[in-house]
Amino acid sequence: MSYRVMVVDDSGFMRKIISDLIELDSAFQVVGTAINGREAIDKVAELKPDLVTMDVEMPEMNGLESLKVIMKDYPLPVIMLSGINEEGMRETIMALELGAFDFIRKPLASTSSYDIEQVGRELREQMKAAMLAKERREMRQAALEAKLQEALTPMPELPVIPASRKRKIDLDQQTTGKPGATKPPKRDAEPTASQRTDRPLIAGGLKKQEKPQGVAKGSGVTTEGPKTVKQPSLPTAPVAAVKETVVKPDPVKKVKETKAKKQPVQEQAKEDQGRPRSRSRTGFTDLVAIGTSTGGPKALKAVLEKLPADFPAPIVIVQHMPPNFTKSLAQRLNSLSALNVVEAEEGMELLPGSAYVAPGGLHLKVAASAGGSYQATLSGLEACNGHRPSVDVMFESLLPLQGLKKHIVLLTGMGSDGARSMKRLYDAGVTSTIAESEESCVVFGMPRSAIEMGCVSQILPLEQIGPKLVQIVK
Repeated sequence: MSYRVMVVDDSGFMRKIISDLIELDSAFQVVGTAINGREAIDKVAELKPDLVTMDVEMPEMNGLESLKVIMKDYPLPVIMLSGINEEGMRETIMALELGAFDFIRKPLASTSSYDIEQVGRELREQMKAAMLAKERREMRQAALEAKLQEALTPMPELPVIPASRKRKIDLDQQTTGKPGATKPPKRDAEPTASQRTDRPLIAGGLKKQEKPQGVAKGSGVTTEGPKTVKQPSLPTAPVAAVKETVVKPDPVKKVKETKAKKQPVQEQAKEDQGRPRSRSRTGFTDLVAIGTSTGGPKALKAVLEKLPADFPAPIVIVQHMPPNFTKSLAQRLNSLSALNVVEAEEGMELLPGSAYVAPGGLHLKVAASAGGSYQATLSGLEACNGHRPSVDVMFESLLPLQGLKKHIVLLTGMGSDGARSMKRLYDAGVTSTIAESEESCVVFGMPRSAIEMGCVSQILPLEQIGPKLVQIVK
């Protein structure tokens, strides 16, 4: 069964191009089109598609206004088609904040057939990722609802015995000696096996009760009256050990154990604090590096808006985006955050309280410079993992920077970019590694890859990552 798609664009030519590109994959079927945002809202309610492609700039009602209504009343995956002008890029960033799954650059009428085919491949890839993410969310929600229903299901009621009948049963048991009767124990009777206290506790490590004084060896006859059983005092150390053995690991942290066990992040932090660390000329000793892709603009907003203006470390960011869009992203994040957020430039000095977004089409690295400071360096080298900028390239540039405490974060995104270099940093003893949990990810790709490699110290929902950084970055 094909996924049902609706195409929204004010250009008839573009509606035809996009529809044809979509239906090159038999998994998708275009079930309707709309010429503006207002008609899109009506047709979404009528056709109930699985997914919508939405032009950003349209007359009467643009894609941004239409998206707000659709996400509120008929939430479903929406992929934005954006022009390359400044207004279109700015509105695309805002659309991603409002919940659009992702965006692609809109092909122009003058675009070559090769470029149109490339747009088609990117569009179909995003559509598949969107439907996969939607199905995973629905499965997770169904599992949670099933557990909730199970918890709320009342236990079957046991039959109630009338009080008069219960008293009669108790009297019968006491007089007849049937099973269940409670006879008072004889004062001088030998304790039964279940009543003996002189047997060792299996988990407590208690010693066997010593033989009472006054017993003739081998005779079995007591010479000093009735036998008294000495109650051993419980040693504190073994009991503590028993308690520790029954503590189960936290089920939320699904990090695979490696051959060489890593210390918990709190112990690593204490160890790092004990190491001599060189304070940079600009007065910081920590650095935060964040990598993200699909769903990233909204996730970055959620993290950065929780950080204060005097955050004591610089933040370097790679968001998979084409050229020019990253500048609009930096400007948007700067307007929403107390931090100073800019698009990184070659040789730009890194300062605490500032965030640096890698420009689209260029790799971002961090390098030490003269005088104990650190700077951003850019390169147009070959794409890594199919991306430029690449999260792996940025993370790997941090390995030689021994004078810094490094905090590595992977947020929502398709693929595995960043996981390999996070593993190398983790094995080298990086201060902390954080991955966004599946529950809040738009696409649980990049974080999952790092978790499966066993290099994540903490798995956190998006809303907790900003506060955690405030807590651990000193």
